[in-house]
Formats: sequence, structure tokens, C-alpha cells
Amino acid sequence: MALIQVNYLSQALFRTVPLNVILPVDRFDADTNRYLNDPKKKYKTLYLLHGLLGNYTDWVSQTRIQKWAEEKNLAVVMPSGDNAFYFNSRTPWNDYGTFIGKELVEVTRRMFPLSDKREDTFIAGLSMGGFGALRNGIVYSDTFSYVAGLSAAVHIFEDTSEEANNGLFDNIEVASKSDKNPWVAVEDMLAKGRSIPNVYMACGTKDDLMPANIAFRDYLESKGIKVTWDEEDYGHDWDFWDSQIKKVLDWLPLEGK
Repeated sequence: MALIQVNYLSQALFRTVPLNVILPVDRFDADTNRYLNDPKKKYKTLYLLHGLLGNYTDWVSQTRIQKWAEEKNLAVVMPSGDNAFYFNSRTPWNDYGTFIGKELVEVTRRMFPLSDKREDTFIAGLSMGGFGALRNGIVYSDTFSYVAGLSAAVHIFEDTSEEANNGLFDNIEVASKSDKNPWVAVEDMLAKGRSIPNVYMACGTKDDLMPANIAFRDYLESKGIKVTWDEEDYGHDWDFWDSQIKKVLDWLPLEGK
């Protein structure tokens, strides 16, 4: 297992960006006392997004994702999304939706032995990253086959007041009617007949975002999209996300199930 820090020049963001990449190469098998290495193997990949105020180091420092990814023979790509909610910003050189849904996938597939198959490509995240995973998993549903949103911040378009813009929008009401809004993105996906991803959602019962997550889950199901749902007795915290990322990996079609 390798944990790799990458810095590369992003075209979508027009600057050098950092990533952490977990790559399950040269695994040691204690039963046979040898390293396992298949030079022809293309790894299934999870693109894993952090929350507000976080960065590309959060998942590795706060959870056991590295251990569990190794057990599942899964590559994990963890970018920095700043506080941009993972969609294209109103300001130049901040095309985070294009970065996450297109460029990052293409670049990491060139850098590492990652599968280019939709059925092997997944996206997940927490809070702001949960929103980003759901939104981009839907917008780029021809790329991602499995999508997981944990404590997803799907409530951000509910308040259309000027104070709610938070620098993300020229006009939040206009943005709420675009595919920046995952509710609208679902309608676009279905109208265009694009592939429908498998969806996992979870939220803590003590989390203020629970009503918004339940509402989005129910909306997806009303559109005929099956959602695997889970909830636990937690708030908006790392204890919950550490527990849930293990459940997400168990839900994904991975080795060692």
C-alpha cells in the first residue's frame, strides 16, 4: 500500500493543486510471506471529498480509510476542494465541478493504474463533500457508477436571501435553478437518459442536516432512484464519518466483501 502526495497544475483551477492518493500496490501477504504485485491490474477507484474548512489530508488523518482501502484493494483519490462546494464558481479559474467530475478522473487515470470503467469508478464525501459527491455523481453519472453522500449539505439552496450567497453565487436563486443544485441535476440526468448511479446516503440522528438529507433521499426515491440509507446516533462529526466510510466501502462492489 502506498500513500502518495501529488501536486499538479490544474487546467480547471489554473493553479497547482494537491492530492492524497492511496494506491494498493505491492501488498504484503502474511500467509504466504511475500509481496503481491500484478503489473497489469487496473484498480477500482474512489474519489473522496472533504468538508467545509478541510483539505486533502482530512480523510487520512481523521479516519481509517487507508487500512480499509488496502483490505479492499481500492485506490482512493482525495483532492482539496477549498470551500467551493465542488461546482463551477462565478469567479474565474475556480471550475471545481469540471475539476472533480472530469479533469481529476482523467489526470489520475494517466498517472496511476486506475480502471477507466464506469463500474469501477466511485465518488463519496462528507458534509460539503457529501453535497459535492451527490451533485457531481449525478452530473457526471456516465463516469461514476456509485455515489455516497454522508451528512450531505444539500440544504444550501434553501435560503435564497442575499446573506446566503457566501461568495459562491452571483444570484443564489438563479443558481438554484441550474445543475449546481443536485435536485435540478437529477431532472437533467433523467431527461437526457444518462446512466443512473447507485446512491448511498447517511446522516447522524443528532445532525441538524438530517431533515435536508431525508428530503433529498425521498426526492431521489420519488424519481425511481434506489437509495441505500443509513443513520446512526451521532452528530456532524468524525466519529460518524469514520464509521460510515467503512460501511460505504462494504457497500461498494469491491474485493474482500
